[in-house]
Amino acid sequence: MADNFSQLASSLASVASGFYLRGWVLGSSGNLSAVVDGEPLRLVMSPSGLDKGSLLPEQFLLIDEGAQTLDDPLSRPSAESLLHIGVVKQRKAGAVLHTHSVWSTMLSDLYAEPGGFAIQGYEMLKGLEGVTTHHHSEWMPIIENSQDMPALAARVHDALSQHQEAHGFLLQRHGLYSWGKNIEQAKRHIEILEFLLEAVGRTLLARAGHKPSETDNGHTKN
Repeated sequence: MADNFSQLASSLASVASGFYLRGWVLGSSGNLSAVVDGEPLRLVMSPSGLDKGSLLPEQFLLIDEGAQTLDDPLSRPSAESLLHIGVVKQRKAGAVLHTHSVWSTMLSDLYAEPGGFAIQGYEMLKGLEGVTTHHHSEWMPIIENSQDMPALAARVHDALSQHQEAHGFLLQRHGLYSWGKNIEQAKRHIEILEFLLEAVGRTLLARAGHKPSETDNGHTKN
């Protein structure tokens, strides 16, 4: 297990650094995990409160399915470890990644009332596992955030049960979660979804800023 843990921690540290450079995990935001062992469940988990842009592999923690630290009782794993554990169990994921980009945060607030929104027609959708056409409609669930982690984990479970085909979800005013069978796939899903969220957000801003001209709709002003 030690070799596997070290390899996964090194990969997650590299992913965290890349996400930081893209502005997706600024400050101490975001968290990352990967499955070390399935039986009993063991995860390598990012620590709480540290800058994700400069995380070292040795700073990652080994946790059990109760989100308890096994290798360093004086260090705390991410407060959202229960969410990672829940997604791993429900989606049979090998890795779970969470980002705090500007676009995901804005859209999670804008579409909170209907509980999510659909993304469709974009070629980039084909980067999501199992999606073969840009005609695919990806529903992005939005879940009300909470500091009560067991309660929030239950909300996430309910949302993922309702939207079986979803590749990610948003926490309101908080950010994006996605996952994959391994770190590489989870990273790809985050990259695809962050691109799509930014495309949707920028399109909304462009449309809001458009002012009809005298020749719009083929009409001219007399």
